[in-house]
Amino acid sequence: MTRVRTSTHSTAARARQRGLSLIGLLLGGAVIVVVALLVMRIVPSALEYNAIRAAITKVSTAGGNSALEIQTAFDRQAIIDDIKSINGKDLLIERRSDGRLVISFEYEKRIPLFGPATLLIDYRGSSQ
Repeated sequence: MTRVRTSTHSTAARARQRGLSLIGLLLGGAVIVVVALLVMRIVPSALEYNAIRAAITKVSTAGGNSALEIQTAFDRQAIIDDIKSINGKDLLIERRSDGRLVISFEYEKRIPLFGPATLLIDYRGSSQ
């Protein structure tokens, strides 16, 4: 008769092994999916905000004298950059005491998530 010897060391090592359970895997996957969906919905809005800031900077450095010229220049830039959240009439244009023009904007973006849940983001910026 041959005996099969089991090492107490390998049995103890197997008892100490830890792994990811099926429930842990499913919950982790669900969290990753929810975060990925949020990112996929938020990124286009954030890219549009950056395009608006870049357009405001470009318009302010191009130097327009009147509010109408600045609004028209922004509208042209908005067509190029595919900006749909605001237009030239939504810009707040102020002339400072030192003669500089400051162009600012603010708007809200509602992003539908699922069912009745929406994400509301307040965007603000200026040419300063």
